[in-house]
Amino acid sequence: MEAKEDKLYEDIRYELQDLKTVLLVGVYFYTKDKELCLQHLEELGSLSETYGFNVLETITCPLKKIDSKTYIGKGKLEEIGQRAKEIGADVIIFDEEISPNQQRNLEKILKQPIIDRTELILEVFSQRAKSKEAALQIELAKSEYQLPRLKRLWTHLSRQTSGGKGFTKGEGERQIELDRRMIRARISRLRSELKEVRKQRGLQRHARKRSGTPTFAIIGYTNSGKSTLLNALTDADILAEDKLFATLDTTTRKFTLPNHQKILLIDTVGFIRKIPHNLVEAFKSTLEEAAYTDVLLHLIDVSHPMAMEQAETTHQVLQELNITDLPMITLLNKVDLLDDPSILTKFRVKYQNTVEVSALNRTGFDLLGEKIMEVISFLRKIVKLKIPQSHYDLVSELIRDGKVISSDYEGNYVLLEVEIPGRLEKKVAPFLQG
Repeated sequence: MEAKEDKLYEDIRYELQDLKTVLLVGVYFYTKDKELCLQHLEELGSLSETYGFNVLETITCPLKKIDSKTYIGKGKLEEIGQRAKEIGADVIIFDEEISPNQQRNLEKILKQPIIDRTELILEVFSQRAKSKEAALQIELAKSEYQLPRLKRLWTHLSRQTSGGKGFTKGEGERQIELDRRMIRARISRLRSELKEVRKQRGLQRHARKRSGTPTFAIIGYTNSGKSTLLNALTDADILAEDKLFATLDTTTRKFTLPNHQKILLIDTVGFIRKIPHNLVEAFKSTLEEAAYTDVLLHLIDVSHPMAMEQAETTHQVLQELNITDLPMITLLNKVDLLDDPSILTKFRVKYQNTVEVSALNRTGFDLLGEKIMEVISFLRKIVKLKIPQSHYDLVSELIRDGKVISSDYEGNYVLLEVEIPGRLEKKVAPFLQG
């Protein structure tokens, strides 16, 4: 069964890889948003080039409302189809998430492959996944994405009639049913394998917590310079290309502060605008490294024209993952490329604990080290707690994420003296003693 499943996915990937030239399409609803639409298409172009496509042209479409059948109206569709033929585009990519039904209808009308933003992101991730975990996560996301789109993949197969008594299931429909069962079986197997991988990651995380070494997760928009920063601070030697999602796998390295204290730096996968929902779910175990860290280092490429939107996107993804109560240091990266210093003022006003750095030129690291030492001084506290045994889930969490100094029982209560991370302060407040 696995060999058949793999063959199915190889065929799908091969078909996409056979396409070389693309026409990009973006939409906007108000005239004032046309410039923003163009900026978003520029990012879509970078994604396309990262995958290996040659971007021939971009088209912006003003919309009054989304067409339930084809996403955009008939007149604009004709214009897009004609232009795609004129420039010789192999595929049309929409900077939106297109439903399976809309995708099928568009391909029937335009008579060529249609890809949406979600599918492109999945393919880019698939190319760049190196570790077993990342590969499993991507295959799960792709399987969930392809399941409702199987009909599109088999439209070239015939449908047979049966002696004038109406239609019977043809080759294509039988194949769809077989493939649907294969993909569902694959999804189940991938989820099971990921569960085991996540369990192992949890054990590694627990070991780090018990060591008492403060952990800092480097987060930020894709291509903001996270890998470059980790390379500059440590001997990580991570691939740091000027491409979106140059690396997807989590990397952890030790770093020694000026006061000789050791910390752990964790590089995480980059965030992106309109990140596909199933990709957030599929990558949750990787992104959870940010959730279970002590401090977040939010890296922003302030030289980028959409820097503020990218920073806000990162915060939105953190909210999706329910990561809202961790200390954060905001690193304003690539300041050496900035022409307008007033941009830095806007970021300082919006975000606290900012440090200006250039990861590539290794500048601003002295101030960064001081800021890290300052934050660490407030990180962990030793508290004495009296917790009812009915709240033993909290006791378990403290044992897992804290460092127990002493423990005892008094009737139906658990007495603990424990060193806890700052994020647990509010949770243990009702049980404080002394």
